[in-house]
Amino acid sequence: MSTVTALPALPRTKALRRVLFQTHDWKAVQDLLFLEAWEIAPAPGAAAALRVGQIRRANPVLAAEIRAELEANKCVAKALHQAGGGC
Repeated sequence: MSTVTALPALPRTKALRRVLFQTHDWKAVQDLLFLEAWEIAPAPGAAAALRVGQIRRANPVLAAEIRAELEANKCVAKALHQAGGGC
């Protein structure tokens, strides 16, 4: 019996959308969506951590761009929630 991990249908970051537009390999698309989902909400388990590590090593610039964009989005959301607050 195999388990299927649900991935978001659409990328949430501009960085990933840019790369996916140029990617025509379904397995690569799955990996990159998994990376983005992990950056948003890390999944427990060694297998997931190893997979993310491999994807990050293969795509270090993209991984950094995704993390930076998500962090910037958190800062904006926090600033909007707290009047005058920022990161």
